[in-house]
Formats: sequence, C-alpha cells, structure tokens
Amino acid sequence: MSTFRFAVAAVVLSLASLAAAAQDKVVYHVNDTQSQALATLRNIRNHLDTDPTAQITVVTHAFGVDFLLEGMKDRNETSFDATVAALKNRGVKFEVCEITLKNRNLKREQFIPEADFTPSGVVRLTRLQLQGHAYIKP
Repeated sequence: MSTFRFAVAAVVLSLASLAAAAQDKVVYHVNDTQSQALATLRNIRNHLDTDPTAQITVVTHAFGVDFLLEGMKDRNETSFDATVAALKNRGVKFEVCEITLKNRNLKREQFIPEADFTPSGVVRLTRLQLQGHAYIKP
C-alpha cells in the first residue's frame, strides 16, 4: 500500500510542477504605430494584470518602430515612453528591426532606452513562434 501511495504522490507532484512551469509565452507584432501601438500596449497591460508571469516580447518593424522613438506621442499627445518603461519593468521586451533602421535611415540613438534591437523583425517573429510563443497582432 505504501508503494501505491508513493506512486500517487509522485504523479501528483509531477503534474503540479508541470502546471507551475507552464507559462504564457507571447509575441506581439507591431508594424504600424498609428493603428496598433495604443492597442498593443493596452493589451499587454491587461495580459500582465491577468497573468503576471507571462513572458512577452514585442517585435516591431516598418512604421511599427515609431512608438519606440524618443519623444513620440500618441494621438492624445501622451508620450509612449512612460508606458513602455512601466511594461519593461514588468519584464516585457521591446525589439526593433535593424533592417527597418537601415531602410528608414534611423539610428539606435534615436530610440528610448527600453528598446532592444534584432537583426530582422520577420525572422525574430518566426523564431519566437517556433519556440512556442503565441502570435498576437492587435
């Protein structure tokens, strides 16, 4: 009987550790600041409010990088940087496509400190999805 109890306890512990290890992994795709940035930031805040352990990466390219530029403001004239900084403090990664930098003649120094860079936004999106990240494009 003690062997059976031990086996049941081992199964229960294994299932509990699997549940604890399960963590949302999500990539948000932004390629147009004007139509996507506010919704993306709001969705991420709501996501983290519901699941604070979620692993979230925002991949930007084309005109989606603009909200990460120094001094950029939304349509209400509110700066994006405070919201981005608050989300970065909650573990969110913000990545800017370096191909976009080249194509739009932008420099890394033009971006807020919370921005990280990736060689290709599209390649990064693909790799994150292959690693099990859910894909969201607001």
